[in-house]
Amino acid sequence: MDNGYLAKYFKGVACKKLSQVEADAMKSNQHEYNGDKGLKSLLGTNCGRIIFAASFMYLGDDGIVEAEGRMTWYDARENHPKRTEWRLYFPANEVTNKSETGDTLYLCKKTDDTLLVIVAQRGSTFDGQMQWLFDINSAGNAGFIVKEKFVSDKKKIEYIARIILEQIGIEYESDAGNNCLEDMIDRFGGKFPTTKEFSKYSRETVREVSPIEEPDETLLKWMNQEEALFRSLEKYIIEERLRKGFIRENDVNVDEFIAFSLSVQNRRKSRVGLAFENHLEYLFIENSVQYSRTPVTENKSKPDFIFPCIEAYRDRNYQSVYLTMLGVKSTCKDRWRQVLAEADRIGRKHLITIEAAISENQTKEMKAKNVQLVLPREIHNTYLSSQREWLYSVEDFLKEVKEKQKYYQTL
Repeated sequence: MDNGYLAKYFKGVACKKLSQVEADAMKSNQHEYNGDKGLKSLLGTNCGRIIFAASFMYLGDDGIVEAEGRMTWYDARENHPKRTEWRLYFPANEVTNKSETGDTLYLCKKTDDTLLVIVAQRGSTFDGQMQWLFDINSAGNAGFIVKEKFVSDKKKIEYIARIILEQIGIEYESDAGNNCLEDMIDRFGGKFPTTKEFSKYSRETVREVSPIEEPDETLLKWMNQEEALFRSLEKYIIEERLRKGFIRENDVNVDEFIAFSLSVQNRRKSRVGLAFENHLEYLFIENSVQYSRTPVTENKSKPDFIFPCIEAYRDRNYQSVYLTMLGVKSTCKDRWRQVLAEADRIGRKHLITIEAAISENQTKEMKAKNVQLVLPREIHNTYLSSQREWLYSVEDFLKEVKEKQKYYQTL
């Protein structure tokens, strides 16, 4: 991946923390920002009045709010011979009305010369993800901080960047999976195989990985490969279906079109979590870790993995200190709390995710609820330094369950 990838979608981004005055202004009927040095650099001054089409998004831990509108960039002293006073005007909408003091405003100029205006809730997971994605931080600055050059950065993780971009409405473009497309069409008959079969195929097409020596890096490579291959095959399948059309006996079959559209959306939603579980399972096998996948525990709960096995869990004579539960969530949001009720015998739960920059408030709550967060090591850098010392890597987790497994093997 060329990690100057943002240049494909954005000409630049300006960000700033909203002061109380600015947050209050965001909620007024009409308001504007003074065109400071940063905005002038991003939007330009060799022009007259410009009206930008704009998409607005409020990103908060409680969800996403969206709106469409326009923003006007103009010189309020256009007729003054020597002085200029640039301003960015925009009317209030559902997004600006939610803005609060301390939220971060990200003003993104896209390559099609439209604007994407993101307000990220203060201290939210989204705010941390935006800072990581754009490698920009407005802390300690009153004005706009601008970034117009997105250089290659090998520390960026393609799969994680893709997830964040798609959360803000940017369809990630990549041809990384196309080199396997013909083989996939021949092998799978131009259809989607089962998720387990597709995960296996994805692993087989990845080279230079070491599940035992480098489990963290290997897991991410598998996930990234499956995502690339899936998007390539999905594009082919959708194009083929659209070519056939949805006209039956000169009538457009709307129900058939809607059903097809929903199947595409549902497949995207369900596949990622299952792929994550599939690759983890294979990682456990390669590392000689014993486990049970989605066994039934109390109240018909189904934790993703129990170690060393469900039989040991159900054996009341088996010491609970040697039992481990792992919940698997590709993204956490509020769903991480589900693991709390999935294995009563195990006090300390483990939860693995590939979500970047989860907010400090959420990780503090996890610690308070005795949930240990596990992430591939490369993702640790998206978290605050105060969070990192507590995080587990995949390698850390494997070492712990293998150590506990020794007790099971002595019985």
